[in-house]
Amino acid sequence: MKRFNMILGMTLALATAGFAEQGTLIDFSLLVPDQDNLHAATAVDFSKQAGTSYTAEEKAAMKVSLSIDSWEVELASSAKTVGNTTNSMVRASEVKGDASKFAGSKVMGVRVHFPEYAVNSYAFIKPPFEIPAYATQEGNTEAKPGSQFDGFGVIKNVGVIKSIQLNALGRNFPNGVSVVLEDQNGVEQQVFIGYMNFDGWKALQWNNPNYQSDVRNRELYHSPLYPKSSPMVKLKGLIIHRDSSQEGGDFISYFKDIKVIYDLAVIEKNVDVDDEGIWGILQKREEESRNYELARLGNLQVLRKLEVLKMATDKDAFDAEAAAPAATTTN
Repeated sequence: MKRFNMILGMTLALATAGFAEQGTLIDFSLLVPDQDNLHAATAVDFSKQAGTSYTAEEKAAMKVSLSIDSWEVELASSAKTVGNTTNSMVRASEVKGDASKFAGSKVMGVRVHFPEYAVNSYAFIKPPFEIPAYATQEGNTEAKPGSQFDGFGVIKNVGVIKSIQLNALGRNFPNGVSVVLEDQNGVEQQVFIGYMNFDGWKALQWNNPNYQSDVRNRELYHSPLYPKSSPMVKLKGLIIHRDSSQEGGDFISYFKDIKVIYDLAVIEKNVDVDDEGIWGILQKREEESRNYELARLGNLQVLRKLEVLKMATDKDAFDAEAAAPAATTTN
């Protein structure tokens, strides 16, 4: 009996010890163009949705990646004027070489121009396309299938999230910031991280108030494994909040990375039978979902390309001499 109690005590001690994983959801400093103005590791080719009426050069322009300058600012309807939209943008921003943190790194710089008048508003900082959870990098035969965006906005095998950390550089703005996540079932979660009313770098952190560190207080249950989709979370974007009582106009800030501490959803182990190798259910399901997603996003990219071709350019500007009024003479 004494031996049994000792073993039980050791088991509980191990169970209540730290069992969470830490992973980087996304590191913006890695999203620097390295090939044809694209971040090659996260590049997606949408030209397959364009049809045959485009030249090879035009189709080449339909490749998009998660490089920092490709991210977008989508304003709330209350703020979406031409002026506010034009003055809201994302830029790759280099940290000074003598900075106390992240010296020499490229980080995500964000400028949002909120309405000058008193109104609740927000800005959604989002990637140029919805990050595919199970995409495979084209041409990379050594990469694990479905892993192209792992660490670039996607973390796999995620159970309960314990904490989320956002490394941000503040400029004493009172605005709040949230991280928007999506799980494998398409359920979105908006997590408020904190306020940007500080100067310099700070690790903003959200701690799950419902997280149970003691296994004895947890609900224990068995869940079916194969062919359930692998639990994961992916980044949908960041939200900058503006309260009506706050000053409007420009908001400026910088973001380095987002990290997550989480429980493993499934303990990876050797199995006696290769379920996926026999049935191929997950591969087929993920391929159908990926093809639908890429087709939808591809159509959007093609429409944007068409719009660029129709837009006026600098060469269309009036000639300065021709536009000048004719000189007049007086006698």
